[in-house]
Amino acid sequence: MPHSFNKIWIHAIWSTKNRLPLIELTVEQRIYSFISEQFREQSCPVRVINGMPDHIHCLFLLNPQQSIADVIKQIKGSSSHFINQNNLIIEKFAWQTGYAAYSVSESVVDKVLHYIKNQKQHHKKKTFEQEYDEFLKLYGLDND
Repeated sequence: MPHSFNKIWIHAIWSTKNRLPLIELTVEQRIYSFISEQFREQSCPVRVINGMPDHIHCLFLLNPQQSIADVIKQIKGSSSHFINQNNLIIEKFAWQTGYAAYSVSESVVDKVLHYIKNQKQHHKKKTFEQEYDEFLKLYGLDND
């Protein structure tokens, strides 16, 4: 086979440090736009970014030349710097150390897209902690 083909959708989730509700509606689109641009600079096309004041969801195509850990590390670091440099948040901003990342089958990309787009409605019914625990169970991961 003379060519290599990759198409790996990733649904990534990470929270603000200590899960503090720091991302206000007035600045979230500016933050999401910056993050989207950072993904593009890493050759990871973004399908959707959305979240809540204490966490963010991203659906993107993984650049086969990079690891998920390296991509997320770069995104979180550059966006924290951007938020602080532009005084988008009153206090010093930081993301929590960890993250969650799940591969998404092409057959359910639209379902995940819809889920991410509707975060605010979704979280009227479930907290971030409930959602996180459900993801861990769904993907057979331990919460330790």
